[in-house]
Amino acid sequence: MSVIKFPHNLIIFGAKSLALGASHAIMTVHPEVHVEGFVVSSLKGNPATLNGMKVYELSEIEDKSMCILIATPQDIQTKIKEYLEEQGFYNYICMDWQLEAYLMGNYYKEEGIFAVLPVVDDKQKSFGNKNEINDTHPDVKCYMAKFYRDRKINCDYNVPDWVSPIQVGAALTDERVCDITDNTGDNISAKNVNYCELTALYWIWKNELECVKNSQEASDYYGMYQYRRLLDVDDVQMRYIMDNDIDVVLPLPTMCEPNIFEHHERYVKAGDWDAMLQALKELCPEYMQTYDKIYKESYMYNYNILLAKREVLADYCAWLFPILERTEELSVPKGSERADRYIGYLGENLTTLYFMHNRDKLKVYHTGRVMLV
Repeated sequence: MSVIKFPHNLIIFGAKSLALGASHAIMTVHPEVHVEGFVVSSLKGNPATLNGMKVYELSEIEDKSMCILIATPQDIQTKIKEYLEEQGFYNYICMDWQLEAYLMGNYYKEEGIFAVLPVVDDKQKSFGNKNEINDTHPDVKCYMAKFYRDRKINCDYNVPDWVSPIQVGAALTDERVCDITDNTGDNISAKNVNYCELTALYWIWKNELECVKNSQEASDYYGMYQYRRLLDVDDVQMRYIMDNDIDVVLPLPTMCEPNIFEHHERYVKAGDWDAMLQALKELCPEYMQTYDKIYKESYMYNYNILLAKREVLADYCAWLFPILERTEELSVPKGSERADRYIGYLGENLTTLYFMHNRDKLKVYHTGRVMLV
């Protein structure tokens, strides 16, 4: 992407994780830019301050020429633009996934706290010959979770041919949107109402990773994406990942204030969180030694998407799913008696715990999260 030129003064629309990350990144990567603070349509449900700056209601902003950076999920930005224009604000910038990746990637590079996958193109020969890179197909199998009621994607994006769609929750409907479905073999497809895209990860674990142990048919890397959310990794970058022996690629962490606890309190009931903790204590007590430190940090891996070496992903799944199964048993009501996606949300928190806990043992890199709208 061409790097955007920010004005000398701007205010950020939004007061959640995306807006928080954008403010930290702009103030670090573009210190010449003065961030006035944050603005929202209503303070209800939003903090009064964020990153040490005031959160305003739009009605408080008198200067209608003020540049506004819309730092919210892309799927709601059209409505926000319409709202701003209705109120007389026409000077705005939308933070799409490319701009978010640019800001957060450069922020983490500056801070030196997370390794960022470099942007590699055909002109760079640091890890091989150009023709060899283009002609060698990456040895990777990645699955993209799709649901039969997904909205149509209205933008163009070239998904690599090593990414195959898999229908999740296929046991819950006769309608088919993919050739591969998560209700074959060893599966938990019927639990999709709580597990969300994690029913696909379970299928990958049981029907791919465990079936290809010590097999010549096994790929070196496996992964999971979502229908609208995937990692910004093409063939050339995948070759870089393989040639540099990277263990796992995760999305650039999103930021929470004051810490991850604030995030999970918005999406997970206290009783369900306690059930997860109890499961963790029973099954993996060593993780409780770092639990408090990690969840008191500000960085979280969202979306349940990743690319990893075969053995790394298998180890992660073998750790994750017993914890989630035990959480279902301890939940009130139990997982079998509800349908509210809570296991999927807990999965994001456990992804963060697992890879933060093991960050000194694994070669972990990060890249932008593509958001298709």
